[in-house]
Amino acid sequence: MGLLIDIMGWISALLILSGYILVSAGKLTGQSRAFQGMNIAGAAGFVLYAGWHQTWPTMALNVIWCVIGIFTLAKIASQSNGRPKRPES
Repeated sequence: MGLLIDIMGWISALLILSGYILVSAGKLTGQSRAFQGMNIAGAAGFVLYAGWHQTWPTMALNVIWCVIGIFTLAKIASQSNGRPKRPES
């Protein structure tokens, strides 16, 4: 079981890092479903990984990271066309 948890930890790290690379390279935006999905999946994996290894500060950080991603994804989904609304002039 420990090996599977470690593999999940590495996959989680790759998801979050890949999302960051794609946003930094301009391939995704911070308001894209793909970016938020990568963050949510990566953070959820890190929650399990950190819980297994009893690293509570890391677990707490990733619970918060996951919640932020879920709220942002819900906001994106609630918008009529899926794109962030522009501020009114």
